[in-house]
Amino acid sequence: MRTQVGIVGAGPAGLTLALLLQQQGIESIVLERRDRDYVEGRVRAGLLEQNTVDLMRALGVAERLDERGLVHDGVYLRWQGQTQHIPMTELTGRSITIYGQQQVVRDLIDACNERGIPVRFEVDEVAVHDLEGEPRITYRDEGGEQSIECDLIAGCDGFHGICRPSIPDGVLTEHEYVYPFGWLGILAEAAPTTDELIYAWHERGFALYSMRSPQISRLYLQVPAEESIEDWPDERIWEELQLRLGVEGWSVGQGPIFEKGITPMRSFVAEPMQYGNLYLAGDSAHIVPPTGAKGLNLAANDVRLLAAAIAERYRSGDIGLLERYSETALRRVWRAQDFSNYMTQLLHRFDDGDAFQARLQLSRLEQLRRSEAAARNLAENYVGLPASDDF
Repeated sequence: MRTQVGIVGAGPAGLTLALLLQQQGIESIVLERRDRDYVEGRVRAGLLEQNTVDLMRALGVAERLDERGLVHDGVYLRWQGQTQHIPMTELTGRSITIYGQQQVVRDLIDACNERGIPVRFEVDEVAVHDLEGEPRITYRDEGGEQSIECDLIAGCDGFHGICRPSIPDGVLTEHEYVYPFGWLGILAEAAPTTDELIYAWHERGFALYSMRSPQISRLYLQVPAEESIEDWPDERIWEELQLRLGVEGWSVGQGPIFEKGITPMRSFVAEPMQYGNLYLAGDSAHIVPPTGAKGLNLAANDVRLLAAAIAERYRSGDIGLLERYSETALRRVWRAQDFSNYMTQLLHRFDDGDAFQARLQLSRLEQLRRSEAAARNLAENYVGLPASDDF
């Protein structure tokens, strides 16, 4: 087989890239080792920056997003019984939209199928070869061993994928920081009792009240990194959520929990995000803690830049944008890393009994209440900086 761009991974990055390339008349094939039901069912982030929404509309895949997405103009910060609203749209002119990542993936897969982009699920033994020369991808499917020759390969296969490890030793610098806690997340059949997200500082640890629809709530608790989900029966989860999020006269709406799990918290960046004719995008190149809600949005920005660079290569033969892909993408990646770390440091409990750090956090939260400049800075980073090559 032969195609122009081979894409490894059918998550948001890989599928969005395939659609962007098709708009430019560039052929691609997407390979995914999991089956379609698994890919569409993975529960991940659910907050889209304005840039990501705009990109989906430009791709013509936003019909359900526009119909079902929940547009939010701000977020609430809560601590010691106080609630501070950060009016993001008022401060920045931009908003966020709550729309589950699994819904995004379903929309993208449907669009690929409708537009004839090959997406091959349940492939095994995927490997990339000759990255500095004439690259190819090999894999095994029900028909046996297969090979795809291509001009370029996009590694969109996530943190545990095969593309990044295929880059020779010594090429990449990998930065990683692992936080000493995780997030216990639940999905519950409970109508949200808040109109916008609530980020809560509490002496027992961080909590977040989010939602997926007018009927489904998505909530999180900070828990120790070594915690087991078996230690958290539903009753304990609701009790802790009420304690950390509740204020006088208001409580968390409860309902049956139909999914729960614990996610570790880490920051990771591999640079450069390219080697030879292999280009990394999304979680294969970087991971951010979920506090800043940047993972999916960074992936969308990566492939926006990468698609433009690939299109320029085919249109004019100029590879300047491709050569600068890492440099350009990493500017936004590191900005998002810094903001995600800021939000994490602001709201989570560090070091049991460290009253000094707790007082610093409370002082920062108070500054957000008193200073429009501080609130504006948070809002600008939260909703996402404008889509440009610099950021």
